[in-house]
Amino acid sequence: MSENKDKAFFCIDNDWFVGNGASRGPWTADACHAGPVTAIIARAVEQNAPDKQLVRLTVSFCRPVPITGFRVDAEIIRNGRSATSAIATLRDADDRICATASSLHLTTHSFKEIPTASIPHPCIEDATSGKFAVGRPLHGLPFFGSSVDVAYPPNETREPGPTTMWMRALPIIEGEDPTPFQSLCPISDCGNGISRNADFSEVSFVNADITVAAYRLPESAWLASQAISFWQPSGIGLSQATLFDTRGSVGTALQMLIVKPVD
Repeated sequence: MSENKDKAFFCIDNDWFVGNGASRGPWTADACHAGPVTAIIARAVEQNAPDKQLVRLTVSFCRPVPITGFRVDAEIIRNGRSATSAIATLRDADDRICATASSLHLTTHSFKEIPTASIPHPCIEDATSGKFAVGRPLHGLPFFGSSVDVAYPPNETREPGPTTMWMRALPIIEGEDPTPFQSLCPISDCGNGISRNADFSEVSFVNADITVAAYRLPESAWLASQAISFWQPSGIGLSQATLFDTRGSVGTALQMLIVKPVD
């Protein structure tokens, strides 16, 4: 079980989101992990398009998101019969832009049966409880990784390299149940840590953005990421993850990475 006693990643005061210790990222003590932040942005764009399903969210990070608080403004830029597009901006207390986002929302239909592709998926019943991929943050304080429950499929470990990891996260906002898409965001941003190619103390691999694409909304609290990272000598990297609930695959997550040696 997780070590952190926070009830959720964030508290909310009107339109202001204040991070608990669980929202802290591994790199610096005063910045949020991007996964819960992405969920807050998903919340904002979902509220602007309640008649359609959020299927894709891309967030670009301009600067670290402060744990002390931020706000998110979202608006519809195109509202069609079948597809709606929205944009969002996250700002800190000094009104500086920390992140921008775009989203796609689609109208759903009902089919009794429809053919689709399927891929092998991990089974939560076979998984063994373990520790988060990044065991010790650089700042030494409680953080995202100490707030989530983690399990690994057979023959999987938290060692560097392509890895599959199950995770059960906290609610996004205290006193509020997350939507299925929001619940998918925290693990979506873990691919770069799960599949890192070198030790955390040797190389930093901060993601500059994240894209979460879900063709099916998750139905379980336990979610899995099957991730692989590609690092280049140029310092550019890509983390690619297939996302699962306990029924099967639900979508993908992509992160462009800034890879640097740790001083």
